[in-house]
Amino acid sequence: MEVTRRDFLTLAAIASLAPGTMPEALAKALTPEALLAFEPLGNVTLLHITDTHATLLPMYYREPDTVLGVGDEQGRPPYLTGEALLRAYRIQRGTAEAYLASHLDFAELSAKYGKMGGYAHLATLVKRVRGERHGKTLLLDSGDAFQGSATALWTRGEDMLWASNQLGVDVLTGHWDFTYGPERVKELFGDQEHGGRFTGEFLAHNVKDATWGDRRFRPYTIRDVGGQRIGIIGQAFPYVAVSHPRWLIGDLSFGIEEDRIGALARELRERHGVALVVLLSHNGFAADRKLAGRVPGIDVILGGHSHDALPQPFLVGRTLVVGSGAHGKFLSRLDLDIRGGQIAAYRYKLIPVLSRYIPGDPEMAALIRRIRGPYEEKLSQVLAVSESLLYRRNNFTGTIDEVILDALLKHFDAQVAFSPGFRWGTTIIPGQPITLEDVLAHTAITYPHTWVRQMAGTEIQAILEDVADNLFHRDPYYRQGGDMLRMGGLSYAIAIHKDMGQRISDIRIGGQPLDPHRRYKVTGWASLRQTDGPPAFEVVAGHLRSLKRVRIDPPARVRTL
Repeated sequence: MEVTRRDFLTLAAIASLAPGTMPEALAKALTPEALLAFEPLGNVTLLHITDTHATLLPMYYREPDTVLGVGDEQGRPPYLTGEALLRAYRIQRGTAEAYLASHLDFAELSAKYGKMGGYAHLATLVKRVRGERHGKTLLLDSGDAFQGSATALWTRGEDMLWASNQLGVDVLTGHWDFTYGPERVKELFGDQEHGGRFTGEFLAHNVKDATWGDRRFRPYTIRDVGGQRIGIIGQAFPYVAVSHPRWLIGDLSFGIEEDRIGALARELRERHGVALVVLLSHNGFAADRKLAGRVPGIDVILGGHSHDALPQPFLVGRTLVVGSGAHGKFLSRLDLDIRGGQIAAYRYKLIPVLSRYIPGDPEMAALIRRIRGPYEEKLSQVLAVSESLLYRRNNFTGTIDEVILDALLKHFDAQVAFSPGFRWGTTIIPGQPITLEDVLAHTAITYPHTWVRQMAGTEIQAILEDVADNLFHRDPYYRQGGDMLRMGGLSYAIAIHKDMGQRISDIRIGGQPLDPHRRYKVTGWASLRQTDGPPAFEVVAGHLRSLKRVRIDPPARVRTL
């Protein structure tokens, strides 16, 4: 099989040129032609995006500095960050490749290379590839496109319905979409019998009626592409019903359902004669990797949920596992040479969507202006200016989470604050004004309300142990998504390789050891129970208005053992 990383290697090589030649050479390397440079292969092209989280405009997005793997995951992608990641992929520090792939020097490099993503810029790339590979291209989205922004929350996904239709997404699966409620999901995406307003196909074989067991959505589709029959199975996030409030989800059940995936793969091959079976998945990388080793008959897994950007596909047996990052920062292109019902060769490229160098598609740009027009004045309200790099994605904490925690502690005069370990949320660079839109980019959910109550020390420790098991369980199928719960006013030590109930130690509140029998005043937001406190975005916005300037020096809350 054949793989190319020509785009990233070219950028790295050009960035290593003598200083005097750098600007001109770099400008040539960052043209749309250079970014898209790709020697076509075979008869099928799969374009893939995932976890855009309703990020219509270009943004900054810093990759994590801490992602810890358990067992044989250690030291293997995607559980590599910083210098270890650069060494693994032979990336030179300070290059465009390093800016895209790692957290290192992010603030400095952001000034050099600019923002990433944006649906208008994605549209330019998609149209270009479709034009070159007419009749051979499919665009697939692994989900979490309809949540994550103010306009998505206020329109209940209407903005992303228009944007996804305009982009021409062929096939989609879901996760956060389900928190808009069953009726809204049906209106947007349809069900087994009826199509919704989404012009592509929404697939989710693993979603059914919890009482009767009836399947709610189409399990797969078959597309004729490049003279080949392609079967695509949709795998929605398996843990929607336990990770989000039941009152929002309705009477739906979810799951991984290995046996059913295997049966569907066999049905596609034996009954329908497809040459390629693709699993469009929102499981997360670790679960996809395990599934690929256990379920035969899957040729390609296009994965989402864990926000991992893999410069190369991960090969498990004969299955290619692709990860395309988050927030529209990358567009994956996988060219396949299919012969005799098998992949004879493949060529892959994780295309960086550097929006400074890729012109926006005029039609998509016009649509985005129409979507945002009624809300622009409200979204652009400046609350404060950041003096620090504010980011979220990390195993244990992020600086934007510290802002949220500080706001909760202050508003409720609490001793401890909890904030969910959400992976979505864009980055704010030093000197950037913080707007209401930025706050909503980290809090825009359908259950944003805050809460405050007394909680025993034993309960606090039990919550930490439970969330740690969710993140670091040895079996990926028992990980239900997200990073570690963010904690304000509290510090602890963690041994990720230990068993449930034994990972967390040395818990301190206000610098003093946790008293298991004492009751503490605790606050938080995004509870699975219905709460009636003010929405988190109102609390955080008020906090920022009072600060005017934000400087975060993250405390050493977590010590890994």
